[in-house]
Amino acid sequence: MENVILLVHLLLALALIGVVLLQRSEGGGLGMGGGGGNVSTGRSGTTALGKLTWVLGLSIFATTLTLTVIAAQNAGGSSVLDRITDDRPAAEESSPGLDDSGDGLLPPSAGDDAPLTPTAD
Repeated sequence: MENVILLVHLLLALALIGVVLLQRSEGGGLGMGGGGGNVSTGRSGTTALGKLTWVLGLSIFATTLTLTVIAAQNAGGSSVLDRITDDRPAAEESSPGLDDSGDGLLPPSAGDDAPLTPTAD
């Protein structure tokens, strides 16, 4: 259920982006632009794209609230801090696969009996 609502939320967001980009720019910031419409109030008439923007915006708001409620129910009243314990795993003294002498990482010295190149038998 949560995935379906999340998918709808994503599609609504993409549709809102598209609708906003389709609208005509009025110039000026913070509603200071203008254009046709009612001269006495300074507000332009509502267009179909404007109404669709409001519907999509309110729909995104509703899906956001729904997803928040679902996430709160799935949390089950537990916190991340509740899952932290004081028992920490003990660190291993030596790494597996290495010599305890510490010479395992050093190159062989010239006096070693082991050949440096593999021999074919």
